[in-house]
Amino acid sequence: MNPELLIAHFNRVSDAPDAIPRLRRFILNLAVRGRLVAQDPSDEPASELLRRIQADKHRVVKPKTTMAGEPLPAISRNKIPYQLPQGWEWASLGLLGDTNIGLTYSPQDVSDHGIPVLRSNNIRDGKLTLSDVVRVDTNVKQSALVHEGDLLICARNGSRALVGKTAIITGLQEITAFGAFMAIFRSTLNSYLYHFICSPLFRLMIDEVNTTTINQITQTNLRSTLAPIPPRAEQHRIVAKVDELMKLCGRLEAARAERETRRGELVAASHHYLDNGACAEDLPAHAHFYLNHLSTITTLPEQIPALRRTILSLAVRGQLVPQGPAGESAAELLTRIQAEKAKLIEEGLLRKEKPLATIADDKVPFAIPTTWRWARIGTCSLLTDYGTSVKSDQVSDGVPILAMGNIQDGQVVLNDRRKVPQGIDDLPHLFLKRFDLLYNRTNSAELVGKTGIYLGDDDAYTFASYLIRIRFLNNLTSPLYANLAMNAPYFRATQIVPELQQQCGQANVNGSKLRNMLIPVPPFAEQLRIVAKVDELTALCDRLEKRLSDTQAESGHLLESVLHHALNDKHSPVISQPIAQTAKC
Repeated sequence: MNPELLIAHFNRVSDAPDAIPRLRRFILNLAVRGRLVAQDPSDEPASELLRRIQADKHRVVKPKTTMAGEPLPAISRNKIPYQLPQGWEWASLGLLGDTNIGLTYSPQDVSDHGIPVLRSNNIRDGKLTLSDVVRVDTNVKQSALVHEGDLLICARNGSRALVGKTAIITGLQEITAFGAFMAIFRSTLNSYLYHFICSPLFRLMIDEVNTTTINQITQTNLRSTLAPIPPRAEQHRIVAKVDELMKLCGRLEAARAERETRRGELVAASHHYLDNGACAEDLPAHAHFYLNHLSTITTLPEQIPALRRTILSLAVRGQLVPQGPAGESAAELLTRIQAEKAKLIEEGLLRKEKPLATIADDKVPFAIPTTWRWARIGTCSLLTDYGTSVKSDQVSDGVPILAMGNIQDGQVVLNDRRKVPQGIDDLPHLFLKRFDLLYNRTNSAELVGKTGIYLGDDDAYTFASYLIRIRFLNNLTSPLYANLAMNAPYFRATQIVPELQQQCGQANVNGSKLRNMLIPVPPFAEQLRIVAKVDELTALCDRLEKRLSDTQAESGHLLESVLHHALNDKHSPVISQPIAQTAKC
């Protein structure tokens, strides 16, 4: 396996979320290992280059004691990270150039008209940016000034990941300093050393010397860091090749971002169109197309939540299943519900509640099929009750009590961690029955209104006062349908959000407002078909989400394998011109 394998698999590995950043790191890894461009035996070896650099430094410091042929400082074999190609040498940065720390200044020195000072935030994506430069009005030593071609390095930062980021100083229009948490490195090899400092090898080295308490690289650490040095002619070839490939990575990244943006906009527009019922006469055809192409339209795991919301939107608009043959309409169903409730009230089995207002045509959220009706929750339900305010505890004996945290993703999650005493006055009235719907009336604003269906045993659990129980005549209204309707996007937007009230840092929508909230009611048989279809599509979403997540994971594993083998195969050729083919991906 070799670097060309990356090209062969690029279409697959590019599905990995971090494919391009990893490709950039891979290119730099190849560069500092002598695997990016071919070696030329006629190149002057790096050892001669290093002797000249060493001699030049000695002439400046001790001109009378320097010999051009003086041996290079010895480097212990156990300090060498890996074997270099013929003609390369390991050398410390302190031998290759000079480094210094920057200017310390006080807040009182900051001025609109002083000398600019470069800081960590002036390095972005390996480039120098002057969009946020601080100026100081104070005396600045020559050692704290940057020169053209210097490497500006973040030497200390609150974030460990930002220590070591670097940029080449170029194109400054005025005398400029650099800050105390920065360092500069000045060398005739900086165009190559810039890529070394950006490479994973340098990151590994500074991570090994960083302390656990302070994220920094000291001047001593920086000077003692070993760098792999190619012949000067090969350095030029490496820099040119890295620049070429980084530009290609930029084009690939931009193309991928544009592709994902367009795809995301298409998906978002589809969801918005279907969620809001625009052009109602065209909605059935669009819904049919959408449902038949879920796996094509949805390409990322993060698109699945919006897909689930859209399915619920189609369900409550009558677009998910066909309307059945003529039978009992929703109007007739609601009349039967009222008759049954009146009978229970007369028998003393149900308390009488204040009548709810009729629903004006201009108050309904959207149009529904002719056999459906809009109804208030208090109209189509049997009863609504607040939970118990009795304090619960983690005791071994008692009745398990459900609270806000038990409602998750439209479901009620059962646990027995907190209980209330068996003999409280609220029982047996507040025992839950299977298919009771629980509504969260108090929570943070985004969680108020979440609901779930209790599917435990009858008379085994109760519920806390921050929840409201809604019980239906289950042979006339499906609690499962009511639950999905109350989790549909329209319900939060039009029924919950307008009624939110903030109290002591939490939001609340009380039981009276809950009873007046609107849901679209289909005929009972259609409710059951809708629930079955939503269950089917939810299962499809689960499978699709897993497949997309698995695809991303597999792409990441494949990328990891390809990069590992390409980097570690001693017989692999260097990357050559065919990498340009990836621009088509």
